Parts: sequence; C-alpha cells; structure tokens
Amino acid sequence: MSKPLAIQGGEKSVTADVGNLFSWPIVTKEDEDAVLDVLRRGAMSGLDVTCQFEKEMGQWLDMPYTLGVCNGTAGLLAAMWACGVGAGDEIICPSITYWASCQPALSLGAAVNFADIDPTSLCIDPRDIEHRIGPRTKAIVVVHYCGHPADMDAILLIARKHGIKVIEDVSHAQGSLYKGKMAGTMGDISVMSLMAGKSFPIGEGGLIATREKRLWERCAAFGHYERTGTSTLWGGKTQSLSDPDLTPYSGLSMFGVKHRMNQTCSAMGRVQLRHYPERIAEIQRAMNRFWDLLEGVPGIRAHRPSQTSGCTMGGWYSPRGLYRAEELGGLPCAKYCAAVAAEGFAASPGANFPLHMHAIFHKADLLNMGKPTMVAFGQRDVRQGPGSLPVSEQIREIAFGIPWFKKDDPSRITQYAQAFRKVAEHASELK
Repeated sequence: MSKPLAIQGGEKSVTADVGNLFSWPIVTKEDEDAVLDVLRRGAMSGLDVTCQFEKEMGQWLDMPYTLGVCNGTAGLLAAMWACGVGAGDEIICPSITYWASCQPALSLGAAVNFADIDPTSLCIDPRDIEHRIGPRTKAIVVVHYCGHPADMDAILLIARKHGIKVIEDVSHAQGSLYKGKMAGTMGDISVMSLMAGKSFPIGEGGLIATREKRLWERCAAFGHYERTGTSTLWGGKTQSLSDPDLTPYSGLSMFGVKHRMNQTCSAMGRVQLRHYPERIAEIQRAMNRFWDLLEGVPGIRAHRPSQTSGCTMGGWYSPRGLYRAEELGGLPCAKYCAAVAAEGFAASPGANFPLHMHAIFHKADLLNMGKPTMVAFGQRDVRQGPGSLPVSEQIREIAFGIPWFKKDDPSRITQYAQAFRKVAEHASELK
C-alpha cells in the first residue's frame, strides 16, 4: 500500500514554484527614488523627511504625537522612561515575546514581572496581570503578538484601576484592528519596530505614538538632542513644553544617546505607508484563505480573531497556528512539524523562547551593582523559574509556524494548506 505522507516516502504536497509568494519587502522605483533624493542631498541626518513621515504616520493612526526613532528597541526604552520607569520599579510583560519588549527596563534599573499568555491569542493574559501589580509597578507592556490584538478592554480596565501606564508594543501588528480601533492607539503610548523583516518595513527604524504631549516630550528628550527643550514637531513647528522640568536640558539628550532616524529610512517609510493598506489587505485575503481551507481539521486551529469581531491581524507578521496534540492522539508538535516540512514547508514548533526562564532575568549584574539587576535597587524579587508560567512554557507544544503569504494565489496557497491537512489527517501513522 502506498504511503500518503512524504516523510514516509509519499509524494510532497507542495510542488509549485514559490515565485513571489513570500517576497518581502516590496521595493519599487518609488522607494528607490525617495531614498536617492535623501542621499543626493546629503540629508541622511536631517529632520525634514522624518518630520513629514511622523506627520503622515500620525494621520494614519489618528494620533497627535508621533516620533521617529532609530529602531523599535530604542523607542521602547524611551517610552518606559517617559512613563516613569526607573531604578527599583517594575513593569509587567508577557513572557512570550521578543526580548526588546521588556529588557530595556533592566537598563533603567527596573525589574520585569512576567505574566502568562492566553493559549488562544498568545497575547498577555489579562487574568494573570492584576495580582502582579505592586507599589512600584509603573507600566504594563502589551504585545499584539504575531499580529493578534490583545484583549485591550480588560487590560485597560486593570491599568486605570491601579493608575499605571499601558505601553503597546505594535512591532508585530502595524495595521491590526481591535474592535475597529487601530493597534497602538488605545494605551498611553505605543511603539512599533519598522525594520526590514516586519510587515511595515522601512529598512530600519521605529515609531513612538501617543496622545499625551508630555510623554512625547519625554521620549524626545531621552534621545533627540536637537528636539529637547523646544518640542519640535512636524515640519519644524515648535510648541512650548508642557513639562518644565525638561527645559534646562535643551540641547542634550537626557541619557546621552542618539535615537534619531536615518532619513533614508523615513523616506522609504513615506512610500511604504502609501501602499501599506492595500498590501496588508492582500496578505489578509491570502492568510484567511489558508485558514479557511483548514477549517475543522483536527489538531490545528487558526491563530486569528473571529472575522466578525472587528479585529484583524494587520500584516500577519510571523504567523502561527495553534496546536492541540490531544486531538491527534498525543502526537508531539515537533513531530507534526517535521512531517509538514517533508511535505514542502519548513514548519517549526513554538514561537519565542519564554523570557522568564532566561538567565538575563535571573543572574545578570548589568550595572555592576554586585547583585542581579532584577533585584539590585531594593525592589521585591519577582524572578520566576520553571513551572511558574505554564502556558508560556508549553509554547513549543501549543503553537507552530505557518507560511507568511504576501500574495493571494489560490492554487499555490491550496498546496500549502494541503500539506498541513494531510499530516493532521494521517497523524496516527506517525505515532
């Protein structure tokens, strides 16, 4: 009898040439001309293009204050400081995320109290937040993970009750909607990475957005020496500072760092923004087509909100599927992924490593204080070991990588969906 699975000698599901199915970023002559104009003018370190980019991003987000930065990590560091995070303080952050969502807190002398994730959204679980709030908690960092919007209603309710800031990390979710509201517009301040691998790629860079003038001023003061003390907004427009404590420091960055965006990036960003809505609309069609083809397949679920909820996945950055081994006779996620890889797509189990178990957050003495930075400034010990965040620690068994389609090509997408379906339907042969 012939073997249906490729890992057992059968025919592969994916045989079509990938073509431009995964090509990203999309760089056209319009991008090239914009970047070349900056280069030819020698304006790489200027502000004119970046201020225009900030203005246009603010209009797209409907946010009054935006600030371009050299990368998303720099933006998160500035946002934490703007929200009052300092030595001896704490932030709350999901354990499953990229390190930049929380590690900058350590450089401010603060600790990270990690929360577990929801097994369906893979975002921070609101049910695991409130009991972590202490007298030195300054902010909750909310990550819209892999484009999936977090439960902002529940999170904001907790934050407002306790008077702490909400920082939205939108690095995976530019253009995602939560009940019709754009990700990055609901918390006190938001930051997004715009590096070349993201769904909104501008080469390298990041963006801060807020509705609070004071938070914008503090972010500018943190790492923009040419904009400290004058509140230089878009196109050279200046306003008086709402935070008089910053006035004496005009002309220097508060922390001696430079976060200015290179204008070749902001020039590319202006072009990318003009086309971003239509490009992510095609990604939405393609990714939803993939999951619609897999509806009802045992053991695997779409990592996406209900299509009638007013929530969307934006550009579907680093898309995941949800795995339920109990429906496939206990087949480990890694074995499922290995069989899918044999079918023609390099699926992998899991997502980011659970940060609460990384040595940086347990042992590292980053500031030469003679003790780990997480406890160096008298804060309570919030370090967590194995077993403390059970959902996060099961990430390699409950989630897996799927294709990130950039083009809605029904015939080719069908082949990839068939690879995942075939393995699930023949899982008993892999035990």
